[in-house]
Amino acid sequence: MDILQLIQDNILTPIVLFFLLGIVAARIKSDLKIPEAISEFLPIYLLAAIGLHGGIEMRKTGFETMLIPMLVAIVLSLLMTLNHYQILRRLGKFNIFDSYALASTYGAVGAITFSVGLSFLKNQGITSEGYITAILAVLEPLAFILAIFLTNMAVAKQIRAKKQTFTEDADSDSFDASSGQAKTRLFQVLRESITGKAIVILIGSIIIGYTIGYGGFAPIKILFEDLFVGAIVIFLIEMGIIAGQRLDDVRKVGAFLIGFSLIIPTMNGIIGVLVATYLGLSVGGAVMFGLLLASASFIAAPAVLRTAIPQAKPSLYITSALGITFPYNIIILLPVMLTISTMAHSSETINLFDYLRQYS
Repeated sequence: MDILQLIQDNILTPIVLFFLLGIVAARIKSDLKIPEAISEFLPIYLLAAIGLHGGIEMRKTGFETMLIPMLVAIVLSLLMTLNHYQILRRLGKFNIFDSYALASTYGAVGAITFSVGLSFLKNQGITSEGYITAILAVLEPLAFILAIFLTNMAVAKQIRAKKQTFTEDADSDSFDASSGQAKTRLFQVLRESITGKAIVILIGSIIIGYTIGYGGFAPIKILFEDLFVGAIVIFLIEMGIIAGQRLDDVRKVGAFLIGFSLIIPTMNGIIGVLVATYLGLSVGGAVMFGLLLASASFIAAPAVLRTAIPQAKPSLYITSALGITFPYNIIILLPVMLTISTMAHSSETINLFDYLRQYS
C-alpha cells in the first residue's frame, strides 16, 4: 500500500476538503458560520449514531469478545497519560497544572476524531469491530479522573510541605482541608464526566442499539447510517473554522508543544495498532483501536478541565488538540495507521503474533 498515495486520496475526500474549507473561511475572515443550534445538535447526533452501531455489534459478538481489548485499552490509556505528564513536566518544563491538563487531554479520546475514523475506513471499504465504541465510552472520562486526582494530590503535598515550617497542628489542619477539597473536586469531576451529555448519549445509544438489534435499527437506518457522513461534513466545516481561528495561537504554544502534539499521537497510535493486531482485531479494528489512543479530546476536555484544573491554560490544551493534533490525525495519521495495520496483518506478521500468543 502506497502511503503517500493514500494520504493524497484522503485529502481529496469530502470530509477533509470541507474541513480545509472551514480553515480557509476563517483565514479570509469570511462570515461563514454554522448556526448554533446545528452546532449543538451534530455532536449529539454523531455520538448517537456511533453508539447505536456499537450496541448492535456488541449484541452480535458478545461481551466476552470485547473484555480483553477493553482492559488493555484502559491500562494503555492510564500508562500513556502518566507518560505524557512526565514528558511535559520534565522535558517541556510545564507547571503541574498545565502538565496534567495536557496529559489528560491526550490521554482521553476524541469522539469527533473517532467519527472521522469510521468514515475514513468506510471510504476505503474496510469495516471494524463495532464494540470499540464501548471502549470509547469507557476511556472518555478515565484520563481526566486520573489527572485531576494526581493534580489534587500534588497540590495537597505542596501545601503540606509549605506548612511544615509552622506547628504540627497547623500542618495537619491544612492537609485535612486540602484533602477534603481534593475529594470534593474529584467527586465533582467524576459526576460531571459520567453525567455529561456526551457520555449519557453514547452509553444510552449503545444500550439501545444492543436492545433493538439490527432488526429494530432498520426503520431508522436512513437517519443514523445513510446521513452519517453528511453530518460529519457539516460538523467539520465548523471544526475547520475553529481550527483556522486558532492557527495564530499555534505559534504561541511553542516548538516543544507543537512537536509533542505531533509525535505523541503518532507513537500512541502505532502502539495501539500493533497491540490490537496482537489481540486479534481486524485491519479496521486495529486502526480504530490505535485512533482511540492517538486522538486528543477538544470537546470534553475544555468542559471538564476548566472546572477541575482552573489553573491550567485553556489556550494550550485546546490549541494543541484542535489546531494541531486533530488536522494531523485525520489527514496524515489515519492513512499511516491503515498502512501499518495492513502490513501488520500480513501473513508473516500474523504468524509471528500467533507464535507470541501461544507462548505468552
